[in-house]
Amino acid sequence: MNFLHLTTFYPPYSFGGDAMYIYRLSHALGEAGHHVDVIHCVDSYHLLHPAKPPIQFAEHPNVTRHELRSGYGWLSPFLTQQTGRPYLKTDAIRKVLSSRRHDVIHFHNMSLLGPQTLAIEPPNPAAVKIYTTHEHWLVCPMHVLWKFNSRACEKPECLKCTLLGKRPPQWWRYTGLLERAARHVDQFVSPSRFTAKMHASRGFPQPVEHLPYFIDRADEDWRTPSPRPQERPYFLFVGRLEIIKGLQTLIPFWKNVEFDLLVAGTGSYEAELRAMAASNPRIRFLGPMSQRQLGALYHHALACILPSITYETFGMISIEAFARKTPVIVRDLGALPEAVEDSGGGFVYRSEQELLEAIRQIGASAGLRRELGEKGYRGFLEWWCREAHMRFYFDYLRRAAMKKCGSIPWQTAPEPVCPQPSSPKA
Repeated sequence: MNFLHLTTFYPPYSFGGDAMYIYRLSHALGEAGHHVDVIHCVDSYHLLHPAKPPIQFAEHPNVTRHELRSGYGWLSPFLTQQTGRPYLKTDAIRKVLSSRRHDVIHFHNMSLLGPQTLAIEPPNPAAVKIYTTHEHWLVCPMHVLWKFNSRACEKPECLKCTLLGKRPPQWWRYTGLLERAARHVDQFVSPSRFTAKMHASRGFPQPVEHLPYFIDRADEDWRTPSPRPQERPYFLFVGRLEIIKGLQTLIPFWKNVEFDLLVAGTGSYEAELRAMAASNPRIRFLGPMSQRQLGALYHHALACILPSITYETFGMISIEAFARKTPVIVRDLGALPEAVEDSGGGFVYRSEQELLEAIRQIGASAGLRRELGEKGYRGFLEWWCREAHMRFYFDYLRRAAMKKCGSIPWQTAPEPVCPQPSSPKA
């Protein structure tokens, strides 16, 4: 089969877990013998990160990246952000579309490719179009439902929020462009039940189904892990160093904790976070790290803490930890509790006292840590490993094809042999 993925960011020109999902999915499809094209916007990446990407990623012979570079730098993503149309990118997108008869067209982060791209018709009219809501961009111009740059959004006040967030208003959002373009998509899916419900509650007109993320079982480097990063026991934070990720809520709290906290990641809030933590020798910043480097950190950690203060759409860090049999401790907000509730692989906290109790319980009992880690790992095998995901993914594609065409218009390639997982909880 021939697949086309369209997204604003893709490794190495990327930030965050959604791009890693697209990378893993593209390589999984490539390894299964499919051909995969990926369109992504380098202009948009350099708008936020002028330098070269800090980490390089391996390429796959069956995956072809198509970099959108307009020659106009920041002007290309700015025009798209303002108009909802890929003005300086249209010809390049059409060229890739016409280069191959794609069976599946999969949209991802479309913020700087524009909603009008959803309506571009491919040469193959039977191509199944699927869209993954990695963020809340379809219902939030700020992407992450972070209101007035200060709190999780409880009700929409989008124009005021956009202005306070120092972003140009997107007038196309008031024209019906998104609703019209969305009709060209056969199936919308979301990585969590929470995010699917949030789209419905915020008025998105198309139904959104649940398709959770995955990571490769090849990432299970706990079988031959690297040495411990340090002798002292530690808890781990992994993620972008931005206000919404909530690390600042852990730093003053950590004076009450006898264990170390290792921080892996980088971001625009890094300098402030380092300054906050300067007086606490138990907090160490490690900078950006590759997936291989992160594997050892996950494996040896007592637990991974996810303190995000806005609505995450999934919580990729949880399943990365579960794949190494490491438990997690997550804030009771957005989609973060779902992986813990589905697997039993950790704790959900609602207050600093509950967080401290979870840390102390895990830190005091190697047996409890093993038990939670095993539960998380069993959940990983059932719902979040590559084999399970490919089963769910192709099920959605077949259903979408039957609904659109009345038949499945491609000769389905053999799918990986995998355990028979139950469907993700409804």
